[in-house]
Amino acid sequence: MDFAWTPEQRDAYDDVRASAERSFPPTADASRLHDREAWRRLGRLGLLGLCLPTEYGGAGLGALDTALRVEAFGRGCADTGLVFAASAHQFACAVPISGFGTPEVKKGLLPGICSGEVVAGNAMTEAGAGSDVSRLAVTATETADGYLLNGEKTFVTNGPVADVLVTYATTDPAAAHLGVTAFVLDRETPGLTVSEPYDKMGLVSAPAGRVSFQDCLVPAHGVLGEPGQGAAIFQHSMRWERACLFAGYVGLLDRLVERCVEHARTRRQFGRRISDFQAVANRIVEMKLRTESARLLLYRCCWEMDNGGGSELNVALSKLAVSEAAVAGALDAVRLFGGLGYLRDTGIETMLRDAVPSTIFSGTSDVQRLLIARELGL
Repeated sequence: MDFAWTPEQRDAYDDVRASAERSFPPTADASRLHDREAWRRLGRLGLLGLCLPTEYGGAGLGALDTALRVEAFGRGCADTGLVFAASAHQFACAVPISGFGTPEVKKGLLPGICSGEVVAGNAMTEAGAGSDVSRLAVTATETADGYLLNGEKTFVTNGPVADVLVTYATTDPAAAHLGVTAFVLDRETPGLTVSEPYDKMGLVSAPAGRVSFQDCLVPAHGVLGEPGQGAAIFQHSMRWERACLFAGYVGLLDRLVERCVEHARTRRQFGRRISDFQAVANRIVEMKLRTESARLLLYRCCWEMDNGGGSELNVALSKLAVSEAAVAGALDAVRLFGGLGYLRDTGIETMLRDAVPSTIFSGTSDVQRLLIARELGL
């Protein structure tokens, strides 16, 4: 069992981290996602097609090498919203298009997705179907020309700025999860309406909103995979998302530890560095322990995916560990910085706000616990 990175992996990590720091320096402006040049910059850095085939402009990487680069991106880029938006674009949208789209659809969309010329949004969640994706209210009725979509999706990441959407709808209500079908469609499709971005607590630069379908015709080539295969396609993309997207949060955890160590070494109280106080040092030690534990679980999950596995147990353990560590670590950082941690200028409170939704999207922490319990036979 080898825990060491290869020299190529180390160089790639360092290159991505340095490039992210240069390309996306800390700023008080959290609206950069609306600037298409930011997406093109991501494309030039190769961060939008890490796991996509080289024939479409991707890097053709496996899960572990993809995760290492996303981790470096999350560590180097202070805008976690941008890291999240780019990762959702790749793992929740490009992965199912790459794996299940027709050759024409892949050729038409994936090069633009990799370059940043095309922004993709993931439309799965509904007001009444968050974790229970087998009961989607959005319907798709087959016609001679394709499928007519009707209903509304919510919390569509990148939805307000997306050029294409990957969505899921019920085609056979009697078949439960076997009656869900996946689709990809253009934003300009008649009958498709996109809302303004939600005003959110965190991940501000990753716009999310509602998408409505009213007799929205999707041609037959817009079906991903086969009719009724949507649930399996969604779970396939979720394995990539719950593993590789959350590598960006491991990068955030590294940034938190670095900031806290630096602060504890330089901040003085009662005539001493606060790092000399055991309560402070122990808090940072616990942050580091959670970070490394989460990192190892994530790496194991990705290694397993690269070797033909990707068990639900290890994917859920990884997602749960990373997201809970991110929230706990950010709370610890706020406490350690004290009043400074409550000020926006320091960036600590921003990391806390960006960490909180990680326990909600891609399956809540409680859903991950249910999955783990089920895998344990409970």
